[in-house]
Amino acid sequence: MSDPYAHRRASAEVTVIDEHGAAQPHAELVVEQTRHDFAFGCIGFDLIDHANGTADESRLADDWLELFTLAVLPFYWGDFEPQRGKPDTARLQQAARWFRDRKVRVKGHPLVWHTVKAAWLDSLPTHEVERLVRERVRREAADFAGLIDEWDAINEVVIMPDFVNEPDGVPNAISRLARTLGRVEMVRLAVDEARSADATVRVLLNDFDLSADYERLIAEVLDAGVHLDAIGVQTHMHQGFRGEQLLDIADRFGRLGLPVHFTETTILSGDLMPPDIVDLNDYTPAEWPSTAEGEERQAHELKQHYRMLVGHPAVESITYWGITDRGAWLGAPVGLVRADGSRKPGYDALARLIRDEWWLSPREMRTDDAGRIRIEGFAGDYRLSMMDARGELALPRGSSASVVALAGP
Repeated sequence: MSDPYAHRRASAEVTVIDEHGAAQPHAELVVEQTRHDFAFGCIGFDLIDHANGTADESRLADDWLELFTLAVLPFYWGDFEPQRGKPDTARLQQAARWFRDRKVRVKGHPLVWHTVKAAWLDSLPTHEVERLVRERVRREAADFAGLIDEWDAINEVVIMPDFVNEPDGVPNAISRLARTLGRVEMVRLAVDEARSADATVRVLLNDFDLSADYERLIAEVLDAGVHLDAIGVQTHMHQGFRGEQLLDIADRFGRLGLPVHFTETTILSGDLMPPDIVDLNDYTPAEWPSTAEGEERQAHELKQHYRMLVGHPAVESITYWGITDRGAWLGAPVGLVRADGSRKPGYDALARLIRDEWWLSPREMRTDDAGRIRIEGFAGDYRLSMMDARGELALPRGSSASVVALAGP
């Protein structure tokens, strides 16, 4: 039987040396994985106050860090800078540092979006809106350079020029700008301004519209010479698990030649949203509880979801949209832990996959006569420890020969 994760695996013949360069034959050491190349992400919104020391969410933080290796922080302009000139920079910088100190990669979401926008922008003329949007993108990319590894540079561009949310039907400032510039140039604006402030950051498009319209937009953006690092696809499954459709999504967007990131995944542990709801925001039940039956279903679907997508060669990242039911988007029971902090079966199911099946736990090994060992596991970063000495090893996909120097603390 073929290995569905063979494309994720790596191996290396490693020569272990001491700080003086001498090989270490017959040495006993411990090898453990410290990072996975595949990004297991989750929003980190619930831990921002904890990271800033203004709330104690230690239990939730432990649960979060046990599963995830990529944290998404919120940069919705209307919340980030509700009063012009007073952005929430310092608080989110501290949150980003907190995650990075724990070896977690950080993503910002989003730099440009027509929803949760800054209301003070709407009354300004379009040329002024463009100037301020460009400044906003450069400011955030510069202020978080070295803290944020990747950005959703622009969110939901397919609908952006046509979106209206004011009672009189007048487009908000971002949609108005998108109508003026066009979709491709809006993407160029967001991507180029972000890279002008941080040349090393990765940038994505992100959208819930997974139709041919999104595929065409991405193709047009690439044909126009705009450089993207990955394609973001949202899969909020409030109306039911999509099953094999997920593989079709990965196939379709993978054919565009870029890594595919499943950026916003939700799977319910309660009653499903009725199928006739077109805009998920229109469904607002008074209560939406998690149920025992729903939690068992969620656990099963989580395993299917992650197994299918980790097994797909085009997929590079999966981000779950909320570890807890407390404060979840639309009040839906999507969390892996309940509002009271207790774990659902889905949490344990995902932990077994990520930490037991797809992660190399600490393992004792002994070098041969030449001081060599062979390490095999999922691509990522590894730590080798011997007594009080330790060394780090990056293990990319495929096979390689490496030398690791073990030095004291």
